[in-house]
Amino acid sequence: MSTPVPHPDPSAAPAADAAPAAARPRGPRSGKPAARVPGQKSARRRSREIAVQGLYEWLVAATEAGLIDAHMREQEEFPLADAKHFDLLLHGCIGEAALLDEVLARHTDRRTTELSPVEHAVLLIGAYELRHCLDVPYKVAINEAVELAKAFGGTDGHKYVNGVLDKAAAELRPVEVAARRGAAR
Repeated sequence: MSTPVPHPDPSAAPAADAAPAAARPRGPRSGKPAARVPGQKSARRRSREIAVQGLYEWLVAATEAGLIDAHMREQEEFPLADAKHFDLLLHGCIGEAALLDEVLARHTDRRTTELSPVEHAVLLIGAYELRHCLDVPYKVAINEAVELAKAFGGTDGHKYVNGVLDKAAAELRPVEVAARRGAAR
């Protein structure tokens, strides 16, 4: 006969040696972190969401980048975001807006100044990630931008973002795009 295993008291405090979620070991076979709870956003997704809000403010109100940065850091969700990625996106997009707009203009049907500020901000983030965040696969960069457009943009804005960034990816990451498209055949 086996000895029953006692159930932990749910009101008891967690064990002192319990690892926080970010420090938990990775899966034994895949080496990947355990799957996220449905609906739970990654820290990078949150950093993108906060950055798109900051870029929107910059595009609409022409607020100085330092003020936007301080304002965004006060957001309730900011502690859950990847602060380093947020810094890269916000300051990188603002600092390289003219260059990023040149790239985007080659793939849009109108000037970037004529785009909705939300779609423009999302496209800036997508183009910046395609250009500088090589650790993010191009399909992921595009998908994340599409998700931002769905969350913050107009009804079909995500389709426009997807089309523009797909074309921009072929320009900004030609080897990666060609390899992916060649493998898909």
